[in-house]
Amino acid sequence: MFQFGANTYSYMRSLSAAECLNRLDGLGFREFELMVHPRHLWPDELSSVERRGLRRLIEAAGWTLTALNMPNIDINVAAAAPGMRAYSLALLEDTVRLAGELGAGGVIIGPGKPNPLFPADASELIGHFFAALDRLGPIAQAVGTELWLENIPFTFLPGIGELMDALDRYGDDRLRVVYDVANAYFIGEDLAAGLKRCRDRLVLVHLSDTDQDIFRHAPVGLGTLPFETVPPALAAIAFKSRPMLEIISRDPDRDIVSSAFALALRGFPAA
Repeated sequence: MFQFGANTYSYMRSLSAAECLNRLDGLGFREFELMVHPRHLWPDELSSVERRGLRRLIEAAGWTLTALNMPNIDINVAAAAPGMRAYSLALLEDTVRLAGELGAGGVIIGPGKPNPLFPADASELIGHFFAALDRLGPIAQAVGTELWLENIPFTFLPGIGELMDALDRYGDDRLRVVYDVANAYFIGEDLAAGLKRCRDRLVLVHLSDTDQDIFRHAPVGLGTLPFETVPPALAAIAFKSRPMLEIISRDPDRDIVSSAFALALRGFPAA
């Protein structure tokens, strides 16, 4: 069994959640982050019977469902258009409720995206973000899951320092952080400093490779990310939870497994 979790991004267009979990189990993974995507895991497509069946499958297999995630390019809680914000929030509300029904530890969300050519003022964007947290937080608490905020380059809070400052200003200690090392490296962030900055809220670390000129979540070794600096940085903040492989590939069976072995050569435990 690998000492990593596996995100299902690469399978979300080809397999249902149940099919995907069984496949990844066969590859040596027992901890998962499920993507919320049509025909893979989509709230409107799942009856209450199907939701209970998926949770029974997870529990019977002894798997850990760490989180639900959604491609953040598809939604925007900080959009200028009220209808887009309303749609994004309604979809996230359904996702949070689904996370509670499936027993997921958290739901990963972003703070929202600005217009890259003519962005709104920061005060407007942060207002939309906080309004989203106001709506989603009570639902998460009621269903027994959490909200986990991720550092994402194309949001209006791309750096971990900016994101942490916003969360500290919002003032809810229940909000947790997912630190994506590829996202941080792409914007030139010092990984050790970034991990130290978010350690008090840190709940999960995403691993994939990228360059700093082209944004990717590639198999380990196909980018320039200095993975060997990450294990000592995690040790320095006493973070011991399994990292999550978020590899996006057309051949995920091969590339997710090869990434786990490649990380072992860079100081991560492999099995």
